[in-house]
Amino acid sequence: MSASDKLSAAGDKLKGNAKEATGRVTDNDEMVAEGKLDQAKGDLKQAGENAKDSAKNVFDN
Repeated sequence: MSASDKLSAAGDKLKGNAKEATGRVTDNDEMVAEGKLDQAKGDLKQAGENAKDSAKNVFDN
């Protein structure tokens, strides 16, 4: 996983956490849902990059 990909995934997760927390405080269900979606997007990016790294390691050995 490259540094920029790690930052992108972490950024999505952080943004999602902030949106979800803000939505809960302001009782905004739509913002809570958007936050959860952003977090899922970050998790998906991270999983994809981990799969790429695993494949690379298999073929490099």
